Amino acid sequence: MAVKIVRQPKKIALIGAPSSAAAFLAGSEKAPAALRATGLVERLQALGYEVVDHGDCAPRLFADDEEHRRARNLTEIVAGLNDLKLRAETAVKSGALVLVLGGDCAQVIGLLAGSRRYYKHINLLWFDRDADLNTPATTPSGRIDGMVVAHIIGKGAPELVRFFGESALVREPDVLLFGLQRVDPPEQEFLTRSPMRHVYAADIQLKGAAKSADEALAHLHADGREFVLHIDTDVIAPEDFSAVNVPDTSGGLRLDEVRAALQHIVRHKNLLGFDVAQYNPDKDPDGSAARKLVDLIVDALAARLESSDVPASGVAASPSAAAAEAAPEQPHSAPAAESLIDESPNESPNDPPSAEPSSNETSA
Repeated sequence: MAVKIVRQPKKIALIGAPSSAAAFLAGSEKAPAALRATGLVERLQALGYEVVDHGDCAPRLFADDEEHRRARNLTEIVAGLNDLKLRAETAVKSGALVLVLGGDCAQVIGLLAGSRRYYKHINLLWFDRDADLNTPATTPSGRIDGMVVAHIIGKGAPELVRFFGESALVREPDVLLFGLQRVDPPEQEFLTRSPMRHVYAADIQLKGAAKSADEALAHLHADGREFVLHIDTDVIAPEDFSAVNVPDTSGGLRLDEVRAALQHIVRHKNLLGFDVAQYNPDKDPDGSAARKLVDLIVDALAARLESSDVPASGVAASPSAAAAEAAPEQPHSAPAAESLIDESPNESPNDPPSAEPSSNETSA
């Protein structure tokens, strides 16, 4: 069955994913409510967006889960992702830009799976201080938040690896890690042998956030393929934003650098959606971090409205990987035409086996 998806440049589909089940401590399940209470929806509407709120998934809470030390709270995590996936499918099909308020980092799996329901191939821009390349076989903590990228590329607990019914939700060459700082030697070794691209925070600061973001989009071939963005708020320097589960004592990108990068990324015409993760209201008693985060999201989405990259008539899902590879890349500002897509489940090409991820885990 074919279905037409027409991208809606002034429409946002909002989904709350109140989960801390994959996290290193409780609190991030309160983030969607805190960000709504800070006026996120009203400010997006004031910009000119139509915001369709798909509500919150059922809360999934942090627990020690000592019975499953290699993959804690896995049953709860998968249940939450099934809920989010269904909401994401509806949101993606509407043509709106999907905004998921997390929650822990694992929630991006639900957004990706919902997007893959209609788009055969999705790229992923992982904006995070950590690589998250551990697996249940190598993790010292058992927390899934330290393993999310590994599971997305098909390595780890079968319940998550096969969540979409395939060995890889996103192929390794189609993932770009942006803003890295906490990468241990085994993870670095994995990255040197993997086709996955990665950019360190120090290099972004040296080159400039806007230019680095544009280069990252080019490496992802974003002009020719749809992509999803994951934002872990711990990528921000602790002096600017410390209300996160696993803060660092120094380093990271300054808030203005993150803002500049996001404004370039979010304005891109092929962005299907993004999730915001790891903000912990329990560490934000006066609400100042929530206000900063809402400002950051609003500024990025304001730039999207101002950008000529947002299609006027809409875009539709790529019918196949072959077509996507064969099609010439369009100029960055050219609007895409609407088309028909197959509503039946997709299949990904089989990738050659790649190196196992890091055996150490420095952080989430």
